[in-house]
Amino acid sequence: MSEETTGKVLLVDDEAGLREAVQAYLEDSGFTVEAASNASEGWDKLQVSTPDVLISDIMMPQVDGYQFLQQVREDPRYKSLPVVFLTARGMTSDRIQGYSAGVDAYLSKPFDPEELVAIVTNLIDRQVSRTPTGGDLPDIAAMAKQIEEIKALLTQKGGITKTPPPIRIDFTPREQDVLNRVAEGLMNKEIASRLETSVRNVEKYVSRLFSKTGTNSRTELVRYALEHGLVTDDD
Repeated sequence: MSEETTGKVLLVDDEAGLREAVQAYLEDSGFTVEAASNASEGWDKLQVSTPDVLISDIMMPQVDGYQFLQQVREDPRYKSLPVVFLTARGMTSDRIQGYSAGVDAYLSKPFDPEELVAIVTNLIDRQVSRTPTGGDLPDIAAMAKQIEEIKALLTQKGGITKTPPPIRIDFTPREQDVLNRVAEGLMNKEIASRLETSVRNVEKYVSRLFSKTGTNSRTELVRYALEHGLVTDDD
């Protein structure tokens, strides 16, 4: 595991003992974990801050995991959010129902916590690799164009009317650092050098920023951040 936080997880499970044990193991493995005891509480936490991965039990009172997943997938902000189901139901038909509903991974209780960590890590890495503008190599011309667009935005910075974001967005200190550098028009390699970290870590943070702000490119990210006053002047 990296010494830096590897990602943010939202864990939803009505069984307190299991919830606390899974949360502790994930946090020991470097993840930041928000926990909820039911789908309603989980949905409320989802509105406050978008995680990198959602882990949910299926058998819960009032709203079960399938209904919760349907609610998540119907919201455009969470269509690509990786979801892992934890359940005591291990029948093939249950797994098929889960995958058909849009779950990304399915673990039957009892499970090996190391397997859960591996699944969560893999899902986060896949999200980064799917993001076309997360790195510097896939399309240099497109990246260069975005950098020019960002610099053009910065010349208009003083004239941009700031409004609060539609939902509260909590950035980690490192995410804020990366956002500030992206808003300077820096490439990932330059950001990595400034922050003394790896390009891979910068790519993960940029991907996380896209997810949290609902944007799909660096230009959109910077425009969103400037409009909502999310860029800070701190070094």
